Amino acid sequence: MSEARRIEVRTASPYAVTVGSDLLPEVAASVPETATRVLIVSAAPLRERVARLQELLDARGLTVVIAEVPDAEQGKTAEVLAFCWQVLGKSDFTRTDVVIGLGGGAVTDLAGFVAATWLRGVAVIQVPTTLLAMVDAAVGGKTGINTTEGKNLVGAFHEPLSVWCDVDTLDTLPRHDLVAGLAEVVKCGFIRDGEILRIVEDNIVHLRADDAQTGSRADVQASAPGLDDATRMVLVELIARAVQVKAEVVAADLKESFLREILNYGHTFAHAIEYTERYQWRHGAAVSVGMVYAAELAHLAGRLSEEDVQRHRSILSGLGLPTSYPGHRWDALQTAMRRDKKSRGDMLRFVILAGIGNPIRLEGPDPALVQGAYAAVSD
Repeated sequence: MSEARRIEVRTASPYAVTVGSDLLPEVAASVPETATRVLIVSAAPLRERVARLQELLDARGLTVVIAEVPDAEQGKTAEVLAFCWQVLGKSDFTRTDVVIGLGGGAVTDLAGFVAATWLRGVAVIQVPTTLLAMVDAAVGGKTGINTTEGKNLVGAFHEPLSVWCDVDTLDTLPRHDLVAGLAEVVKCGFIRDGEILRIVEDNIVHLRADDAQTGSRADVQASAPGLDDATRMVLVELIARAVQVKAEVVAADLKESFLREILNYGHTFAHAIEYTERYQWRHGAAVSVGMVYAAELAHLAGRLSEEDVQRHRSILSGLGLPTSYPGHRWDALQTAMRRDKKSRGDMLRFVILAGIGNPIRLEGPDPALVQGAYAAVSD
C-alpha cells in the first residue's frame, strides 16, 4: 500500500489527520512526553486492538486505564459519561494526561466530550475504526452525547491533538457499516468536491453492498473478509478527500456560525429518522435518505434540477443505501426536526443545494414544500 496521507486541519489549534495502514505505533508515539496517564475509551469488539495499543503505551512507561463502554449509540449517554468521569477521578487524571478514543463515531464523540469536560479540558487523540468515524465524527472537534430529547443536543467543541485513520480496521468492518460510512463521503462530494462523486460512480460495483439495502441495524451484518488492494486504494483516496473537505470547512468556521452547517447536509431529516427509530437505524443510512429529502426539497423550492436529484438517488441506491422512508410517520419526524440544532425558535432551517457543490441555507420554507419533499421520499 502507498505511503500514508496527511491532511492538516488549520484551526486555532492545528492538528493533522493521518490516513494509512498499521498506524498504532504512531498513535502511541504521538502521546506527549508531558503525559503520565492515558485513558483509552473503547467498546468490547475492539478489545484485541485496545490490548495492542496498551502494549505500545506500556513500553513508553505510561499508565494505561481502559474504560470499556457500550457499543454504538448506547454508549453516548449521561450515565456512560459519568462512568468515564469516575474512572478518570479514581485514576488521578491531571491536565497533562491524555484521553484516546478508539472506535466508531459514537466512541469518538463520547471520548471527545469526556476530554472536553474533565478539568475543563484535557487532550484527546482520536483513533476512528469505522469509515463513518474517519470522515465525520473524529474530525472537526465536535463532541457530545444523546439525550431522551434528541441526538447530540449536549456537547462541546473540543479539537483533538491528532486523528489516526487506520484503514486496516476496515478489512473486518461489516459491509453494510462500510457502505453506511460512504454516505458521509458522498455528502462531501455533493457539497464541495465533485471529484468524490466521480470516483464513487466509477467504482460503485466494488464499493456497494450487494444484498439488502443498509438501513436498520437489524439488517444482515454481511462481513467484509478483507478488502482487495484496489478497493483499499479507492477508500484511502475517498477518505483523504472527504477529510480535506471537512478540514477546509472547519478551519473557516470551527463553531458553526454558518459555513460549517453545510457539513450537516441531509442531517436535519436524518437525525429525525434516528430519533424516531430510537437510534436503530445506521447513521449513514439515515443521512442517505436525508440527502434525498434535502434534494427533493431544493427541487420543489426551484433551486436544484431534476437531473441532480436523480443523481442523488442513483449514487446512493447504487451503493445499496436507502433513499426512502415509511410514509406514515410525518408527525413524529416533524416534531424531531424542530429540535434540530439548526432550528431557530419555531423556524425550520435546512441546508440544501443550488447545484452540485453549491450549498445554501433554506430558512422557514413553506410547510407545503417540507411535507411535499417527505411525500417524495415516502415508500
